[in-house]
Amino acid sequence: MKVGEALTAYRAERKVIVQQRRDLYKQKESLEKRMNATEGGRERYADEAATLQLSIDSLNQRFEENLKVLDQLTEQEAAVWNGEVAKQQADAMEEYAIDMAKIMEVAHRISTGGIVPASDEKKLLDYSFEMYQAAKNMGAMVQMQKKREKYDSLWDDEEEEQQEYDPAGKAYNAETDIGMPASAAEGGEASVDAAAI
Repeated sequence: MKVGEALTAYRAERKVIVQQRRDLYKQKESLEKRMNATEGGRERYADEAATLQLSIDSLNQRFEENLKVLDQLTEQEAAVWNGEVAKQQADAMEEYAIDMAKIMEVAHRISTGGIVPASDEKKLLDYSFEMYQAAKNMGAMVQMQKKREKYDSLWDDEEEEQQEYDPAGKAYNAETDIGMPASAAEGGEASVDAAAI
């Protein structure tokens, strides 16, 4: 089961439980009014009050269990999300390091008197005007002394493939070993009948 699907199911179950608890607390309040309004009401309605309290306790326990599972699922979702973001950051740093190495190589080629494509020169200039100027000055001095080598672009041979990052999608679609809540597995909303307990 996917984390996102499990989160959706457990959140839906929690809403059902909360509504059932509200209903039972209203019934309890109504019962207490009847108990106080009727002479001997405490003894007369004692069984109904006990049954109602058992139903409330059962729902409170289900709510706590549901909350624990939601916490586990949220932690799983956050872990996958954070992993995907870390991967994205690592890829960006790797790409930056590769570009820096290329920029340094272009500066080296220019400074040794080589002829580099205009697009490579522009990338060096965009990165650092000072580095570009220093490389050009050194290259001008070397040009007079030896034959110049012509280079191909360092960037043209690359296919710029952009990797898509979707931390939310990855987190939602991550697999979990937590099953569906009991109410969803039975195919409908679970209801608590105070008289059945």
